[in-house]
Amino acid sequence: MNIESNLNHIKSSLPEHVTLVAVSKTKPVSDLMEAYQAGQRIFGENKVQEMVEKHEQMPKDTQWHMIGHLQRNKVKYMAEFVDLIHGVDSFKLLKEIDKQAKKHNRTINCLLQIKIAEEDSKFGMSSTEAKSLLTSEDFSTLTNVSIVGVMGMATFTDDTNQIEQEFKRLKLAFEDLKSIHTKLEIISMGMSGDYQLAIDCGSTMVRVGSSIFGVRNYSMNN
Repeated sequence: MNIESNLNHIKSSLPEHVTLVAVSKTKPVSDLMEAYQAGQRIFGENKVQEMVEKHEQMPKDTQWHMIGHLQRNKVKYMAEFVDLIHGVDSFKLLKEIDKQAKKHNRTINCLLQIKIAEEDSKFGMSSTEAKSLLTSEDFSTLTNVSIVGVMGMATFTDDTNQIEQEFKRLKLAFEDLKSIHTKLEIISMGMSGDYQLAIDCGSTMVRVGSSIFGVRNYSMNN
């Protein structure tokens, strides 16, 4: 399996306006370095500790995206270097990110996670909740976070029709929120199996792991 050719294959199929996040969770630094040497700079991790360890070993111009569900007590460990947090699903979490970003005198970019899937297990807020957050007085007091877009995860299903409906739901939520918060630019949706469909539905950022690095090995807890 050749990471470089996988990466080039995917990149050649992406439109100019779509950003590729290489999902590197559970993968060793040697794999990440292979992708880095092939020109990839943005990596997505879903565990803070793993991201911190890899950040210490990787070149400093690597950009780190937190794509997993984030607990408030973990924010402080990555506040110094994280580039984008995809899964902001509550004001409490946003407030903590703001507080930790302030300590490092930086602004952290965040995406609001919108619940678009029918499954109960997926995190996220409704479009209405996101709207309330962005227009709230509490939100206007935060100085060190910037909401730059939305993120959503479709239901894990083979029903392309359903996935397409859910992706379109996120695009609509984005348009709706952008009318009140003009800084919004990013729609993060689509993974290895469905990123082409996501792009057709308006995605500007795709999170691809197994199509680059091969199937994940969860027994390897490095």
